[in-house]
Amino acid sequence: MFTVTPNGLNRVDIELGGKLDSDAMKVALDDLAEKTKDIKNGRMLYRVNDFQFPTLGAIAVEFSRLPKLLSLICKFDRVAVLADKNWVRKVSEIEGALIPGLDIKSFELDQEAEAEAWLAEG
Repeated sequence: MFTVTPNGLNRVDIELGGKLDSDAMKVALDDLAEKTKDIKNGRMLYRVNDFQFPTLGAIAVEFSRLPKLLSLICKFDRVAVLADKNWVRKVSEIEGALIPGLDIKSFELDQEAEAEAWLAEG
């Protein structure tokens, strides 16, 4: 499952759970691109619950769209990641450290109020 929900002019909320195959990845990335096309200086709340590694086909789809994904990421300044697994939270923060201009902070699933407050800062 991968759902993208617009939340105001410069924000999207994403929910990811379970396993994605190549068809689901194509739909998810197209939906994300469409719903973020007008965002500038955006914020994202990314909820990851019951994450499972995507299939190899889904990973191939993601890599084939890497240039588009990189331009999409540049539309955002802050991403709050709510995740049930510690390793997902750590990887998210490492990813934020590697992408210039993008601030990623992770939270446990029950810290949604803190994540919302952090997104509203700045």
